[in-house]
Amino acid sequence: MTRLERSVNIAAVVLPFAAVLAGGVVLWHQFLGARDIAIFAAMYVLSALGVTVGFHRLLTHRAFQTRPWLRYTLAVLGSLSLQGPVIDWVADHRKHHTFTDEDGDPHSPHAGAGAGLRGMLGGLWHAHVGWLFSSQGQASSRRFAPDLVTDPVMRRINRSFPLLALASLLLPFLAGLALSGGSFVAGGLSALLWGGLVRIFLLHHVTWSINSICHFFGRRRFETDDHSTNVFWLALPSLGEAWHHNHHAFPRSAFHGLRWYELDPSGWLILGLERLGLAWDVVKVSPERARTRLAAP
Repeated sequence: MTRLERSVNIAAVVLPFAAVLAGGVVLWHQFLGARDIAIFAAMYVLSALGVTVGFHRLLTHRAFQTRPWLRYTLAVLGSLSLQGPVIDWVADHRKHHTFTDEDGDPHSPHAGAGAGLRGMLGGLWHAHVGWLFSSQGQASSRRFAPDLVTDPVMRRINRSFPLLALASLLLPFLAGLALSGGSFVAGGLSALLWGGLVRIFLLHHVTWSINSICHFFGRRRFETDDHSTNVFWLALPSLGEAWHHNHHAFPRSAFHGLRWYELDPSGWLILGLERLGLAWDVVKVSPERARTRLAAP
């Protein structure tokens, strides 16, 4: 990891956190308005779906196929989450599945964590955010994402990550400015705070919780060679990604929620795209197949 990459990662972690503190100060004096909530929600859903449907289920696991324009659009939307360039993200996640909870996993709370309370806390910290500052777990894009490395459009999106990161902050600012009639502070800056920095902070920690919490706390029902878990209270904010144990049992499934009550908005979107003819070869797990993987009582 270069000094520049380390500095960018530190800024991506620290600045949104500082924005949350600033947001608390703002709320102490002024109620959060409907305009900021709407911009926050729109930016959160779009960038989160870019990660869950685009980066994860489409590009990493090829859980469905879609048209090139939608594939690249999802890659751009995922980049707006500021979780790193698309090819790097996919390579890291494929490496995670190759070495899940073993040496070589970029962000396991178990591998090399040590014993006792100190080991547990150290492992959770590493899985949640510490791995971002370590060069040891970085995946080789050419080894783990050769299909994306050879795609010229995807390479262009990957190289454009700094500009997309700026766009992720500029878009809510411009939306707030326009919807407030040109108010720089109450419109633009307020939307930048809530729809930009606070949104990035929350989405970061929801995503990182899949790496940490969903490999440590929660429920399991399938036979898998890892420590993955399902965490129901993270399901909605993660748009279905917190059914993480289901995902490790069936990595290529387009749907992480495998029961009717396992809410999976990302899976619902893929299902909608399939009905519109915008998604095909959608990988689905039948109830019969799921039963064959159940752990012994």
